[in-house]
Amino acid sequence: MLKKITLLSMAVLAFSCAKEKDSFTLSASLNEATNGKTVRLFRMDGQNSVLLDSSKVTNGKATLQGAVTSPDLYFLSVDQVRGNIPVIIENEDMTVDINTDSIMNTRIKGSPENKVFSTYQDYIMGMQKRNQELSMEFRTAQQQNDTTAIANIQAEYEEMVKANQEHDLDFMKLNNDAVVSALILERDLTNDKVPYEQKKAIYDNFTERLKNTRAGKSVGESLKAIEATAVGSVVENFSAPNPEGKTISLYDVKGKVTIIDFWAAWCGPCRRENPNLVKLYKQYHDKGLEILGVSLDGTPRQQDAKAEWIKAITKDSLTWNHMSNLAYFNDPIAKKFNIRSIPATYILNAEGKIVAKGLRGQALEDKIAELLN
Repeated sequence: MLKKITLLSMAVLAFSCAKEKDSFTLSASLNEATNGKTVRLFRMDGQNSVLLDSSKVTNGKATLQGAVTSPDLYFLSVDQVRGNIPVIIENEDMTVDINTDSIMNTRIKGSPENKVFSTYQDYIMGMQKRNQELSMEFRTAQQQNDTTAIANIQAEYEEMVKANQEHDLDFMKLNNDAVVSALILERDLTNDKVPYEQKKAIYDNFTERLKNTRAGKSVGESLKAIEATAVGSVVENFSAPNPEGKTISLYDVKGKVTIIDFWAAWCGPCRRENPNLVKLYKQYHDKGLEILGVSLDGTPRQQDAKAEWIKAITKDSLTWNHMSNLAYFNDPIAKKFNIRSIPATYILNAEGKIVAKGLRGQALEDKIAELLN
């Protein structure tokens, strides 16, 4: 046993002393039917794809090159081939055999990060396969009105979800230097079934190298935002332009009770909730209620985000204060509050302390009545 530990220690030392590469090469092999087609390597930035490199297939080969500041998730696509291949790009020499008939089963070789990622992908593929089987079994049970089978399938599905969550937690703890762990935690920050303290403990166990990757920094910033916007926290002042272009701040408009409402003109659930806010404002404004609408308009799909924002304010009769940087989910205020979906609400008292969040409809009305009646 001691010998094994010694050999492992030597291997780690040799790895850590090796000179780090400052660029990557990804050599792809494909069938010759793809000759002349283009292979693209890109990452997703919100809803936008950002190209890192591309290469035409010649004699069944394509080479993609470049440099990244830290390992991160990218995707490979091939012209006229359905689907993308997820890949962790780091500054290493990597290879990939792309089977265009089964592109989702493709795995990248020659990279420490992708070796770990491949293990996680294999697990997820197994879970997805069983999930598909359960879906088919569920439809059959419904058609046969087999209530016992339906209950058993639902129970197995719940157990599978629980097992998947436990697997992810164990995976992140074990692989505390792998960027896929930071990507999993980044994805799961909105999972309310995992307590904040558990998420924070996993992040604290990450190596400094991992914390300094793009995903690691994103998780760190989000955890700070979660802590800063927890119930009981006092919200720091923030500002942005109103529809007339004048910069206003939270402290300019907050009242005895203030609802910070994150919404957007393009958001259907937000627009359906607006009549409830209008009713609340009319009923409680004279008692000290203020609403500050923070719009996340600015999606690339909008031709004129500001015009659509203002039109929605008028159409929905939102007569309270509004602000927006028209930056979609990249809005600095949204990031400050770790907003990942809308509508989202925060209720503040006169001192700016968060007394509730995430309330809508009757629950929101009941809370406002409790605070102002």
